[in-house]
Amino acid sequence: MKFIKSLYIENRFYYLASAIVVMFILSFVVPWLFFISQIALFALGAFFLLDILILFFVKKGLVAHRETPDKFSNGDENIILVHLENRYNFLIKTIIIDETPEQFQLRNFKLSKSLKPHKFQTFQYKLRPTQRGEYHFGYLNVYVMSFMMLVSKRYKYNNKAMVPTYPAFLQLKKYDLLAISNNLHMYGIKKMRRIGHTMEFEQIKEYVQGDDIRTINWKATAKKNQLMVNQFQDEKSQPVYSVIDKGRVMKMPFNGLSLLDYAINATLIISNVVLKKHDKAGMFTFSKKVENTVVAERRNSQMTLILETLYNVETDFFESDFGRLYADVKTHINQRSLMFLYTNFETLDALHRQLPYLKAIAKNHLLVVVFFKNTELDQLINKKTHIIEEIYDKVIAEKFAFEKRLIVNELKKYGIYSILTTPENLTIDTINKYLEIKARGLI
Repeated sequence: MKFIKSLYIENRFYYLASAIVVMFILSFVVPWLFFISQIALFALGAFFLLDILILFFVKKGLVAHRETPDKFSNGDENIILVHLENRYNFLIKTIIIDETPEQFQLRNFKLSKSLKPHKFQTFQYKLRPTQRGEYHFGYLNVYVMSFMMLVSKRYKYNNKAMVPTYPAFLQLKKYDLLAISNNLHMYGIKKMRRIGHTMEFEQIKEYVQGDDIRTINWKATAKKNQLMVNQFQDEKSQPVYSVIDKGRVMKMPFNGLSLLDYAINATLIISNVVLKKHDKAGMFTFSKKVENTVVAERRNSQMTLILETLYNVETDFFESDFGRLYADVKTHINQRSLMFLYTNFETLDALHRQLPYLKAIAKNHLLVVVFFKNTELDQLINKKTHIIEEIYDKVIAEKFAFEKRLIVNELKKYGIYSILTTPENLTIDTINKYLEIKARGLI
């Protein structure tokens, strides 16, 4: 019974058998074809049995194993390895059918590979998850054929596995390597020169030639009867918070990911950059209330804590309460901080409803509102129109795009910084803004 379950007859066997049957039928018209069809049928049966024998004579002719990463990076290409070992004495052809997690909906997944005798080889394929959570793999199926390719033997491995999908942690390495190689400008990240004076006082010291005369401390000079200057150091360890709106406006999808997931991925990466720049990284989410809070710190475990917190963030589909956000910020964050607020405003009226709270937050903190361009509207605006309905659609699209620019101007009028970006450029534009703010000494 086990033998029958693992035996699969290939299509070429049926094709050859069909051809012999046709020859047999034609033999009634052409008598000499009867003898040829008998020989062909006998040869096909002999090869068929021989193919079965050489495949099933070896109990474990193939050993296979799937290797998955400890966790997937959301929105990135993740590599899955399949290890095969051929224990047959001849070249085999394999068809790998892996039971991938149902989230990918891969109905026609198949890898065809050849393997030399007594050789070990590793193959790989890539999966791109688009939502966080648990991904369950099923069985690993490998079909093995000999050089005759008439039948195949199925090897089924109970290689089940669960892989959790976290925010895009693979991008952390990419930005780290770019920073080390000094090639951040390749990804649109600007290198900014710090201007003005730093603001953190370090000590009073004696004046030496070359010191800035504007830092002379006249009271200390009078007491010491010699020129004394204030010495400053670069301000470090400034709190930088990523504030994620997880209301229904962030559920809009783009290229498989929701705006919420883009904001989560950007939060992870900007937190890493902040810590590399010796600032304190923190985060929290809000909708009906403030949740998933990670206090801004510079401890070694901070990135792990942020990653684990972001893993569980989900939208609740409610209208976000900016009043509650302001109350919690005022109560729990006393030190002036840089706050990147990831949200989405589609109209000027939507902004005006929340503007009083944004202005109140901006009085005590440096607030940067991050919201998104609608790229589908941009495509509609740039599309050539031919009929009246298309003209109407284009005018409406231009109106919404214009309102986005009005939102930027409205925020600027009240001293609130903003980033209007496409989802795919969110991370780069956020890092640029952070470096710009650091360069200008605003925090």
